[in-house]
Amino acid sequence: MANELEKGVLYVVGTPIGNLSDISERAKTVLEGVDFVCAEDTRVSGKLLTLYNIKNSLVSYHEHNKNTVGKKIVERISFGETGAIVTDAGMPAISDPGEDLVKLCHESGVKVVPVPGACAFISALAASGFPSRRFSFEGFLPAEKKERDEVFDFHRNNKNTVIFYEAPHRLKATLEALLNAFGDRKLCLARELTKLNEEIYQTTLEKAAEEYKTREPRGEYVLVLHGAESDSECFFENMTISEHVAFYEEQGLSRMDAIKACAKDRGVPKGVIYKEFI
Repeated sequence: MANELEKGVLYVVGTPIGNLSDISERAKTVLEGVDFVCAEDTRVSGKLLTLYNIKNSLVSYHEHNKNTVGKKIVERISFGETGAIVTDAGMPAISDPGEDLVKLCHESGVKVVPVPGACAFISALAASGFPSRRFSFEGFLPAEKKERDEVFDFHRNNKNTVIFYEAPHRLKATLEALLNAFGDRKLCLARELTKLNEEIYQTTLEKAAEEYKTREPRGEYVLVLHGAESDSECFFENMTISEHVAFYEEQGLSRMDAIKACAKDRGVPKGVIYKEFI
């Protein structure tokens, strides 16, 4: 049967992001039938398993122990055991240390099987009303300003929808940073998805930043940012990269500064532009 568990496999199991009814029968069967379950926070996952009367051993696997514990997990599976990995909410390996365990399994020849489940950013995108044919998922923004600015530069002229995760204590600063980087672009703000206080609405970066000056953020947020408008013609739209760089050099910039400015306009790393001149 297709749903029978295989030996020597890591199952990547999606769990609810809020509403506990959003768990599949297959997920429950897998979590009950594997030899062990790897969990980001064993207390959170333990409560979930208890709710469904699933008795299984939990292995603590998280950002701070993934290098040592990951090797032990792969070793157990390589010797014939079957494991599952869950995260606190949603699909493991999506903006989550489970990504490293899955990578290690592939490198070690261990089979990986997904058990689909809830995912916050996909749910927010589907409910946003923004284009979904092409989109970029960034997860949580880097804490360091330089790295964060690199993300902003990359997406400044990106016409794709861009999705971010954010914690309540950083939301106000992030909205201000996004407004400064992108201007007053359309935004869908999704809060506490599938939970009692779920809130999803379209707004703009400027309105959201103003709103949260007086409103205290509560819960976890998904920010769905509309891409750059396709009908807004850029001055460099019909320029080659060489012409674009030459334009800035004519304004008095050095070659390297002109390359940086060109890369910023086009939303690509400066190395992409630099290669044109090697």
